[in-house]
Amino acid sequence: MIPEPQSPEYFLESFPREDFPRYAWTERPADLPAQVWTTETTHRDGQQGGLPLTTEQSLRIYDILCAFTGKSGAIRQAEFFVYRPSDREALQGVLERYHAGAPIEPTTWIRASAKDVELIKTLGIRETGMLASASDYHTFHKFKPGGRNQAANTYLDAVRVTVEAGIRPRLHLEDATRAPMDFMLPFVEAVQAICAPSGLRPKFRVCDTMGLGLPYDDVELPRSVPRIIRKLRGMGLAAEDLEFHPHNDTGLVVANCLAAVRAGCAVINGTSLGKGERSGNAPLEAVLLHLIGMGYFSEGQPDFKALNGLVDLYADMGEGIPPKYPLYGRDAHRTRAGVHADGLNKFWWMYAPFNVPELLGRPLEVSLTKDSGIAGLIFLIRQHLGIDLPKDAPELQPIQAWLLNEFDNGRQTSVEWEEIEPLVRREVGVAAEV
Repeated sequence: MIPEPQSPEYFLESFPREDFPRYAWTERPADLPAQVWTTETTHRDGQQGGLPLTTEQSLRIYDILCAFTGKSGAIRQAEFFVYRPSDREALQGVLERYHAGAPIEPTTWIRASAKDVELIKTLGIRETGMLASASDYHTFHKFKPGGRNQAANTYLDAVRVTVEAGIRPRLHLEDATRAPMDFMLPFVEAVQAICAPSGLRPKFRVCDTMGLGLPYDDVELPRSVPRIIRKLRGMGLAAEDLEFHPHNDTGLVVANCLAAVRAGCAVINGTSLGKGERSGNAPLEAVLLHLIGMGYFSEGQPDFKALNGLVDLYADMGEGIPPKYPLYGRDAHRTRAGVHADGLNKFWWMYAPFNVPELLGRPLEVSLTKDSGIAGLIFLIRQHLGIDLPKDAPELQPIQAWLLNEFDNGRQTSVEWEEIEPLVRREVGVAAEV
């Protein structure tokens, strides 16, 4: 016989009522950094991925990200292009906000060339990202005649000019998951040697540019994300001097971020709501949900409700997120199945991953289809009118009959509350709101 407990086992250590799901470690990973945080690239990679921003939109996004991170330190930096007037105007606007106390430091992104460094010398930034393509796919084909040494020397010349300007360099090791350690390790050492006399500590961003990285230790380099991180940490790089920047081409973007953190990388670079080139960047809200689960941000969490403003802004721009996008999509917390709606009516935790309304500021929802049954109606009536009806309530029968007639006559789209509300109010006897 199956043992019967005196009360249900909800595993509240892992699934607390008041917070996001927790990691109950069997053994805490040895390489987890003491602190972790994220950096934002919406104003750079988001634009590069087809999200052209006006100055006003750039500033609005920055303000939303600041509201999201608050005092938590969840997002510490945001990087900006400097090539167009609107980008430079946006950078100046956020620099003013940052110097007035906003929590996210603006940085820039440039190609690792001495010419590009000249663009940022007088902008007032303390740190810049510098594109340093690392794989032979790039070094042998971006340069003429091409090769690893020509590429490295070009990058290092730019590093020297950057350091002379008193700006901290952050080298973006592009295509690192297809790059040889025979290039990356000597290059990192050369950058460190250039920076050492200045006292500036360089940063290194490991870029999984084509989403080819794997979150496993037991696969060979260059695809193993944790092995790349451990190789760089083995050179003496601190956890906070490493960033990981993945793309989602093969669907492992969040898993690879968490693998990088577990291997000792303190910083994840991505975009809120996953905007970015091709299939997108690491969605920072999902990464941060997991980092909270690991025990980070215990003294203050980001405000996940603030990102609803970003959802609305993207919709207004014609760049709305997909309906089924995790956490914030229109249908992310919507069921159309009668058995799920029935579960929500009986014990809503049954079909909620956590307290979605409280933590995200988004409702649990039901759309009516031929499969949603009486339970779907009951849920919507309770949610919108505050009335509890039993399944055999006579008021429900004409409403359900109308629904079934719609679908029996070929309707393919679900019925939302706004459409059925007048019929429900008439049958239930509730006057329409004025």
